[in-house]
Amino acid sequence: MFSPAISELLRNPLRKISVLTGAGISAESGIPTFRGPEGYWTIGSTVYTPQEVATYAMFTRHPEEVWSWYLYRFTVCLDAAPNAGHLALAELERKLGDRFTLITQNIDNLHLRAGNSPQRTFQIHGNINHVRCANECSKEMPLLAEPLRRRRESRDLSEAEWALLRCERCRGWLRPHVLWFDEFYDEEHFRFESSVRAASGTDLLIIVGTSGTTTLPNHVASIVHQRGGTILDINIEESAFTPLARSSNHGAFIKQPAARALPALARLCR
Repeated sequence: MFSPAISELLRNPLRKISVLTGAGISAESGIPTFRGPEGYWTIGSTVYTPQEVATYAMFTRHPEEVWSWYLYRFTVCLDAAPNAGHLALAELERKLGDRFTLITQNIDNLHLRAGNSPQRTFQIHGNINHVRCANECSKEMPLLAEPLRRRRESRDLSEAEWALLRCERCRGWLRPHVLWFDEFYDEEHFRFESSVRAASGTDLLIIVGTSGTTTLPNHVASIVHQRGGTILDINIEESAFTPLARSSNHGAFIKQPAARALPALARLCR
């Protein structure tokens, strides 16, 4: 499945390895893709798409409804378990150490639950487990309150439960720590500069389960390609990354599910 050149890159102590993951790896754990039919949400008599719900503009108009949608998504993520692909990436990090960087678009926390470290995992779209003040009165990102983490129904919260979604300092709304469609990447919350620096030093970029529809992942892949790095695109179908992978040095498109391809890749490391 993998060429000798890929084995050499993984085993060479001077080579840096980065992994870029998207919704495809978590779909194998039963988490619907963000743009799938489960993403749609009804407010009153109007049906909204994820691109409409997951915005700061919608949050300012309907914070309770946006929170209801995210609390529902949280229960879906909480019920899911890391699959063999997630576990293989945690194994890769253990074997590669500081040579390894994981850049993930996923907000489901499954990489950290599988064993990847927060220090080497750049969650560029945030983490649904965390909240922060919408007024930015605090830079802290505490975990979602435990009573809300246990909720199986996200609508009709009690007054006490709604109060848990208010900032202790300013009493304004807390917000999910996620990148919304009408927001921009930054370093403080979403590790923009860190991801660019990692790409600038990457010899092998492994892209897993993402279609290439967001800007920072495309920028990361472009940097690696332009500097002559190797790109592997592991997915069940071709994507915008596939031509980059095929035209890169020793790169390839691997048409395999992540849970099958990544354990085989991890076994190449000694």
